Amino acid sequence: MKELYINHIAQELGVKPWQVENCITLFEDGCTIPFISRYRKEHTGGLTDIDVAQVRHLADVFTDLEKRKGSILGTIEEQGKLTEELRRQIDNCVNATELEDLYLPYRPKRKTRASVAVARGLEPLANLLWSGKTHAPLKEAQQYVKGEVSSAEEALQGARDILAERISETASHRETLRGIYRTRRIASAVTKKGETEPEAGKYRSYFKFSQPIAKIPAHNLLAMLRAQEEGYLRVSLDADAEKCGNKLYYDWCQEHGYPSRECGEQLREAVDDSLKRLLDPSISGEIIREAKQKADEESVQVFGDNLRQLLLAPPVGQKRTLAIDPGFRTGCKVVCLDAQGSLLCHDVIFPHPPSAKKMEAIEKLAELVEKYGIEVIAIGNGTAGRETEDFVKKVGLPESVQVFSVSEDGASVYSASDVGREEFPEYDVTVRGAVSIGRRLMDPLSELVKIDPKSLGVGQYQHDVDQGLLKEKLDNTVESCVNNVGVNLNTASPYLLQYVSGIGPALAGAIVKYRAENGSFKGREELLKVPRLGAKAFQQCAGFLRIPGAQNPLDNSAVHPEAYKVVDRMAQDLKVSASELVGNADLCRSIDPEKYVGGNFGLPTINDILQELQKPGRDPRETARAFSFDDDIRDIEDLKPGMELPGLVTNLTAFGAFVDIGLHENGLIHASQMGVRGMAVPSKVLKLQQQVRVEVLSVDLERKRIGLRLLK
Repeated sequence: MKELYINHIAQELGVKPWQVENCITLFEDGCTIPFISRYRKEHTGGLTDIDVAQVRHLADVFTDLEKRKGSILGTIEEQGKLTEELRRQIDNCVNATELEDLYLPYRPKRKTRASVAVARGLEPLANLLWSGKTHAPLKEAQQYVKGEVSSAEEALQGARDILAERISETASHRETLRGIYRTRRIASAVTKKGETEPEAGKYRSYFKFSQPIAKIPAHNLLAMLRAQEEGYLRVSLDADAEKCGNKLYYDWCQEHGYPSRECGEQLREAVDDSLKRLLDPSISGEIIREAKQKADEESVQVFGDNLRQLLLAPPVGQKRTLAIDPGFRTGCKVVCLDAQGSLLCHDVIFPHPPSAKKMEAIEKLAELVEKYGIEVIAIGNGTAGRETEDFVKKVGLPESVQVFSVSEDGASVYSASDVGREEFPEYDVTVRGAVSIGRRLMDPLSELVKIDPKSLGVGQYQHDVDQGLLKEKLDNTVESCVNNVGVNLNTASPYLLQYVSGIGPALAGAIVKYRAENGSFKGREELLKVPRLGAKAFQQCAGFLRIPGAQNPLDNSAVHPEAYKVVDRMAQDLKVSASELVGNADLCRSIDPEKYVGGNFGLPTINDILQELQKPGRDPRETARAFSFDDDIRDIEDLKPGMELPGLVTNLTAFGAFVDIGLHENGLIHASQMGVRGMAVPSKVLKLQQQVRVEVLSVDLERKRIGLRLLK
């Protein structure tokens, strides 16, 4: 990649050019983000996986920009208009908007008023006006009254059309207007459709709304643009036409010299026409798109942060689990799973009206708990979830059995998906949904990777943002979480394995097939026997795969096989075996890391090895804790301002956190109510599924809205 781009990426990310260059070299060598950030810290200067992902994103952006430059240069050269100065400007460009400005005068055009005027032979008259020297424009125009031009005024109009287009295609004028427009306000007004359709009521706050576009929060802008798309609002930039016109004309005069009074009148008219007809629609659209891109990036970042927290939510681990998908009329679907998540049995109970077969349900639950040695119970938090949780807690279960409320978001999507049908072809969607609820309690990461992240209910206007940017962020987040935790090679599903560094769907399937035919993997090296899994794929994935009980204990750690020889040297120097060193914190602390620095192993990698040796294979996630809502709160009408309640954080946005307090309606803690001076960043204060205490500030029964304040 060109040094120009490397330096720009480094400046944008606040890192050194050599760090960017090394990252790009590693990408070109087939390395993945998790591998680079974990096992090549010396090459990157310790960049995190998020930093490395940003480098890759910007490298891809500049790769596309370089291809665009090639296309543009080719087009201009074909026209015979490519000067050395223009080539230099294009080659040195690092901004897509600036590049398109340079190309605009040469871009092949459809029929325009200017092109029609040129075809009628009026370009020389336009050039005369552009020079600003004539004192008799009308007289000069008389020479062009012929053919399709019926009058001198018509000739002047055509010349002004040419000038208007020329002004609109001048890069400096466009950039001047962008600077002005970025300081203006964006406004929205209700349309006739918005006034008459009830569905528009949710956008009532924007029926007459105005805010500086540089300061508008992402959620406000995305809501306005969605409402405009649905026909309920008109959204525009409140630009000062007179100020912009004066500025454009003044800049033209500064560049070309002040024209004669008569030419000035023609030029000013062309400037005003260019602004109104060409520049304003174009630049307004650009600035709004620019603001939306920023809003997209903020929203995608929020979504990625939320997804990371959801995927890394505390698991209960390998416990025998009874899972319930609650329901009233159709009953509660019950499944029992073994400690590995395999389905043992399924049934339906009817503890709620209209059937209300409570005694039968109690007996069946007690029987299942005893028969399968159930350790934990997972209850979906959707319809009838609160009532089912109350019922289960009154069944009289053994004290050792813990009850958890589990988010159902995405469970129905999984149930009807190809993945769900492939895993449980003989069962219907109700059984699959209950299994998903149980498994996501046992190991949220392993289960949630099977579901489209956009279905998990943790985003902000996820359908309105740039879908390519969103997919890139979510894929990177899932990949980061999976590799951060590590994956059990002998139990992981193909859906989990495909996110391991260097594997992907095809190799994941090959690994599972090999495992089924040959039994459990005995060591990491055996991966090289998997068809189509070569040395490069092994290098990228091996450190993130775990084999509990392997003959070499390092195979159940994050120590990469390429570093096993370093561990062997450490053990030899201590006169112990590698097995004795692994997990012995005292021995590990006695090692001088500087002694083992050399070759491809710098101090950061040696320190990582020592840290991992102390606690090999440690899961970075916390342990799940049971939670209970306030028993006295059953309906929104039970709420009163001043009440203090327990709650679970269900979603984080740029403007606040949504909290489940045991009702169908979630409450909102606005960012200003988080107990932090000024406006807090919700994701910096709270985490998804965090257990919190809140105070009720307001209750809007009509709109079903609950305002909350976070208590310390």
